[in-house]
Amino acid sequence: QVQLVESGGASVQAGGSLRLSCAATGFTISNNCMAWFRQPPGKEREDVATIDTFGNTTYSDSVKGRFTISSDSAQRTMYLQMNRLKPEDTAKYYCASVRAHLCPLAGYDIWGQGTQVTVSS
Repeated sequence: QVQLVESGGASVQAGGSLRLSCAATGFTISNNCMAWFRQPPGKEREDVATIDTFGNTTYSDSVKGRFTISSDSAQRTMYLQMNRLKPEDTAKYYCASVRAHLCPLAGYDIWGQGTQVTVSS
C-alpha cells in the first residue's frame, strides 16, 4: 500500500526547533519528488520545500534559511528540520510525493494525513 505518514509535530515557543518526519511505504522515495506543504488555520495550503531525485532543493521565501529538507532513501523517510520557528509557521504540515525526477508545481498524488505544528509567541 502506497502511503506517507508524518510525525514530529508539536507545540513550541517562538525561536524553537522541530524536526518533522515523513515515512513512505509502498514505493521508493529515491524515484520520486518529495515535498512539504502546510496549511495555516483559515488559509489555503502552501508549498514549503521540495527535494527532487537529484537532491536539489527548493524553499518558499518564508522559510528559506530557517528550514532544511532532506531525505534518507534507505530509511524511506523525508525530513523537515525547522529552526527559528515563528508564530506564522503555525500550520498543519503535509508531506507529498509524485513519481517524477524533477518537482512540479502541482500534481502531487501521494499525500500524508498531516502533523500539527503550533508556535506560540
